[in-house]
Amino acid sequence: MSFADSYLGQLRALIGDRLVLMPGARIVIERADGSILLQKRTDFGLWGLLGGNAEEGEGLEAVVVREVLEETGLVVRDIEPFGFGCNPRYETVQFPNGDRAQFFALIFYTRVFEGEAAVADDESSAVEWFALDSLPEMLPNMARSVEAISGSRAPENSR
Repeated sequence: MSFADSYLGQLRALIGDRLVLMPGARIVIERADGSILLQKRTDFGLWGLLGGNAEEGEGLEAVVVREVLEETGLVVRDIEPFGFGCNPRYETVQFPNGDRAQFFALIFYTRVFEGEAAVADDESSAVEWFALDSLPEMLPNMARSVEAISGSRAPENSR
């Protein structure tokens, strides 16, 4: 789906760059070797977790499954929520085009996925697996989400 066709894109057409409050989801996908999948974002040129914003009538579990598929071609399963990003200090973002958003993101975790990760849309310039001890420069809100999982590790029932 193009940005212009998305709920947020349609909302932006009405409100311009005014601050918008957006529900969404992001996910930490961990491989058996402990590395996690990140995307290099085309908007900021920085790395971040996979995820996105809710569309009308969509639950946050569906958001993260859809976004991962759209962004990488991976099918994720057995996703477990483990955190919630809502601190305005970190979750309020100004995009390079001037748009502003405050995100409220349910953060999921999984080690169960099918397929090979590849760039599958124009939101990413790269997707790569990184060890937790050698992460690249990330968007601050995304880095906090990774810190949350690396501090607690995954929920036991999702391992």
